Amino acid sequence: MNNNEFARGWRILLLALAGAATTASVTMLYSLGTLVLPLQKAFGWSRPDLQIAISFMSGGVVVASQLAGWANLRWGLRRMALFSLVALALALFAITLIPNAIGWLYLFYFLAPIAGTGITFVTWTQLISQWFDRRRGLALALVLCGSGLSAAILPPLLGWAIERWDWRAAFLVLGGLPLVLTWPLALLWFRASPDASPDPGATPLKAAAAGQPAVAGPSDFRTAVRSRRFWTLNVALTLVVSAIVGMVTNTVPLLRDIGLSATEAGSVFGSFGIALIAGRVIAGWLIDRVWAPGVAAVALAMPAIGCLMLWSAGAGSPSWLLVLAVCLVGVGTGAEFDMSAYLVSRYFGLEHYGRLFGIHLGLITAGSMLAPLMYAAMYKASGGYGPLLAYSTACCVIGPVLLLTLGRMPRVGSLQLA
Repeated sequence: MNNNEFARGWRILLLALAGAATTASVTMLYSLGTLVLPLQKAFGWSRPDLQIAISFMSGGVVVASQLAGWANLRWGLRRMALFSLVALALALFAITLIPNAIGWLYLFYFLAPIAGTGITFVTWTQLISQWFDRRRGLALALVLCGSGLSAAILPPLLGWAIERWDWRAAFLVLGGLPLVLTWPLALLWFRASPDASPDPGATPLKAAAAGQPAVAGPSDFRTAVRSRRFWTLNVALTLVVSAIVGMVTNTVPLLRDIGLSATEAGSVFGSFGIALIAGRVIAGWLIDRVWAPGVAAVALAMPAIGCLMLWSAGAGSPSWLLVLAVCLVGVGTGAEFDMSAYLVSRYFGLEHYGRLFGIHLGLITAGSMLAPLMYAAMYKASGGYGPLLAYSTACCVIGPVLLLTLGRMPRVGSLQLA
């Protein structure tokens, strides 16, 4: 481990960890499974219709990820982050005021990620990439464990809040987290790079220019966008993410259908977050030492096994088997985002990272947006989760195989963009 990088950047790690845990795409995704039944009871909306809210959220993330690179260049990473943390909180608070029309829920699920444009994964992964070089994989993994913390903590926390009050309490908790947890850290510690100006308006490119290590990266943005590797990465991870979104939002209702109580289902799904964190840290440690696409392929194939186990589960299935299946899905989920951020930064460099990762994030989020529509149609047609599990299994086989075709990682100063 390069101790100097972690010694100088531990505050940035904590800040980005909090940011990753409270960004809209994480909190709104991992909370929906807990909110489905309370919202269904309160408003009479069906499960398939509630699943579509994730499609609208994903649409908002697509828009936000395209705006993030431009906005961060225009106003600076720090200034955008501080503004967006407050805006996201207000958008989540506003959901408590919606009337009994599901269109309003869809609208706010679309607008909330846009309100949080400055705190998407584009911002947090760029910030970490500008602070860490030799141990970038591990640093990204540690930061992106924030989503695992949310996956582990939000279901029981929101379940407790809903049982004590009602569904509105869940959105008050979701909106309070970025204000209470992340905003104070950003105000105190946010700097775009080790040698960046403390000026809150300093842009990331100016900050990165001072004292940053040399990296392999194309001088021509268009060259990277047109490269085979870029689109192989996009297709592979879009398939995997679409499968993971389906598993995240449907696992709790699936477990309820096979006979588990709300508390039991929440407890089983809580293991998902723990496995996500473990998978993320192990994969992050490995990709700094071993060929990263190979590590990614193995990790992202794990959910296929978990899906097959859940497919065969029934009312008499032992709890340890269900926990193991959920953990296998969690391991793959943990490896996905840090792998994508790492691979984009290593194959294409930091010069155009914000825009390239914004495109990549937009594409995989678009897949996440369309996937729930397909899942809702599958559920309506079959009355069960078999088709979803079959689709998720296939995606978590095909995607990892595609990653194995990326080839050798570029050396510093070289270009391998074919």
